[in-house]
Amino acid sequence: MDQTNSQLKRDIGFFTALSIVIGTVIGSGVFMKPGIVLESSGSTLMALAAWLIGGIFSIAGGLTIAEVGAQIPKTGGLYTYIDEIYGKFWGYLSGWIQTAVYGPAIIAALGLYLGSLHVHLFNIEGRIWEFVIAIGYVLFLMWVNIIGTKYSGWVQNVTTVAKLIPIAAIIIFGLWKGEQTIFDPGAFQTTELSFGAAVLATLFAYDGWVLLAAVAGEMKNPAKLLPKAILGGLLFVTAVYLLVNAALFIVLPAGEVVQLGENAAGVASEILFGKFGGLLITIGIIVSIFGTLNSKILGHARVPFAMGERKQLPFADSMAKVHPRFKTPHIAIIQQSVFAIFFMLIGDPNRLTDISIFAIYIFYIFGFYAVFTLRKRNPGKERPYSVPLYPWIPILSILSSLYVIYAMLTTDPMGGLLAVLILLLGLPIYYYLKKKYS
Repeated sequence: MDQTNSQLKRDIGFFTALSIVIGTVIGSGVFMKPGIVLESSGSTLMALAAWLIGGIFSIAGGLTIAEVGAQIPKTGGLYTYIDEIYGKFWGYLSGWIQTAVYGPAIIAALGLYLGSLHVHLFNIEGRIWEFVIAIGYVLFLMWVNIIGTKYSGWVQNVTTVAKLIPIAAIIIFGLWKGEQTIFDPGAFQTTELSFGAAVLATLFAYDGWVLLAAVAGEMKNPAKLLPKAILGGLLFVTAVYLLVNAALFIVLPAGEVVQLGENAAGVASEILFGKFGGLLITIGIIVSIFGTLNSKILGHARVPFAMGERKQLPFADSMAKVHPRFKTPHIAIIQQSVFAIFFMLIGDPNRLTDISIFAIYIFYIFGFYAVFTLRKRNPGKERPYSVPLYPWIPILSILSSLYVIYAMLTTDPMGGLLAVLILLLGLPIYYYLKKKYS
């Protein structure tokens, strides 16, 4: 494992690591979730509170995983941690759900969002073009990630900076020129008041920060960079989410934000900048999702690569290959991209994404509890990084994950059962490979 990981270039520095966190988390959620969170919470004040709590939960999880990642600075992230701490069986299950569903479904969803935005922007008729554009984006970024982590890092750095331009414009001009009262809920209809559902919606928008841990084996100094990048990135994202929502609430009445839903940011932009503002925000969303898609392909491919090293996937030797010239896990990158294209063609990627997020939060609990396991296993051992306010931060992380699981089961029990079924489908493969390589 160490020998193979050492073949990957350590090209990722602090700014690229920070860009991966920011670029992965800030995707479409900041534009699509304000109306949902506001409708569920019932007022602008409670909506901002939900965004803040979601940020606190995510920061707690990031700080907790960073202690584990600093002690196990290897490629594969959550899968690798669970495999080394709890054993091959639990490691396999976490890796299986990430390889077969979680990563490809999210990549597919982001690609289809890009296709839909392009069709709308250029008034292209025919749904087939959404798929063509979506597949084109995935294939292009697949190629970028194959030719070198350095190049995908450049894409991440550029798109992270570019996506913040329209966001900054909305924040600055919205807070400056808006005429609404931010803490006045206004009059709007809500089908079901649920602060829990509001927090749950924000957690989906914050999801993705754990991908930085998946490329720890390619960082120049993971013990120092990993916790700094996760903390700095999530603090920045939390501030951005709060400010964007505050700006929207000042520009638009609360009822309009709920009614407009995912179009609220575009309408607010038109009010602030005219019709050109609507075009600007659409381009900004495209750039935002493009950067997020790049980071998802970069991070998720490292999971099947690490599983291939441990002989836990079919065609394991191929999955574990490093490109002789580019020093990237090219076969694993191709596998994730091909699975994503498959999901685009056969099903609803949003539904698959919801199911996979439920499944991954189960294994987040394993990752968070690993802090207690490692400290008990290695008493007195010096750690490169220690989570602050131990044990309260890890406990908060575990409780927040349990809350997500509870919320998903109460709102979509059939989706939860389907996720469990997908996990069970991976068991025959596990036992077959175990027998084959024993």
